[in-house]
Amino acid sequence: MGIILKPIDVVDDITQEEFIRKYLKPRKPVVIKNMAKKWPAYQKWTMDYMKEVVGDVEVPLYDSSKADPSAPINASAAKMKFGDYIDLIRREPTDLRIFLFDPIKYAPKLLEDYISPKELMGGFLDKYPNMFFGGKGSVTFLHFDIDMAHIFHTHFNGRKHILLFDYKWRERLYQIPYATYALEDYDIEHPDFTKFPALDGVEGIECFLEHGDTLFMPTGWWHWMKYLDGSFSISLRAWDKSWAVKAHSLWNLTVQRKFDDIMKSRFRKKYMDWKEKIAIKRAELALKRGLPK
Repeated sequence: MGIILKPIDVVDDITQEEFIRKYLKPRKPVVIKNMAKKWPAYQKWTMDYMKEVVGDVEVPLYDSSKADPSAPINASAAKMKFGDYIDLIRREPTDLRIFLFDPIKYAPKLLEDYISPKELMGGFLDKYPNMFFGGKGSVTFLHFDIDMAHIFHTHFNGRKHILLFDYKWRERLYQIPYATYALEDYDIEHPDFTKFPALDGVEGIECFLEHGDTLFMPTGWWHWMKYLDGSFSISLRAWDKSWAVKAHSLWNLTVQRKFDDIMKSRFRKKYMDWKEKIAIKRAELALKRGLPK
């Protein structure tokens, strides 16, 4: 059977009424083709332009290696000047990524180049939204966003392959306890169902983004991303109206994260090994029980 992937809904444009009815309320992803075409960024945000306006800022880089249990969360693998990194991803494939970078702090004029889609919904959070840069072949591991926000993710200067999974599949995806990511020992693109049987039959959505495409990812959706070209994206985040979702976000960001940090600092590999065993047990139990239903 394998992982069952359906193509994502794609629209050129969408009204607020249709967006709320078809995608926001049912929390269903969609790609909007023309939204960013109204932004100055659609024409302006080339690799050369980003290099010019951000300058020689040193940025942390992340690779595809498995997380070190002794390292702080989001610890970087290396550092490089932003301009040198742009040259690198234009020149050759690399698994190095810039994760949660905020170039707008260094180049405030970038604020003039995009428009939050307030005509579709409210609750946008960031004065300085995060951006993500990756070389050809680099991968963002399977996870969901810790703050449980809705995400409008717009891509520039290349292509990106994305797999999406509803939050209800979290146990079958081998979610690590006290974390928002999955077991890193399998390749979701080419899974080994003998070693990871709970993945067999998981249902998801497949998406390919090109320059200017905007992906709406509702709260809690798991996502895996692969850069097919050296390219970059910006994510605009918005609150869900549900107080239950906001409470979940607060729990993730405070109690859960703090507890996890303490346990990692005290027990390191022993704690991480325990978490991985629990993830496997939960996945196998969910499979046995036929979850989710």
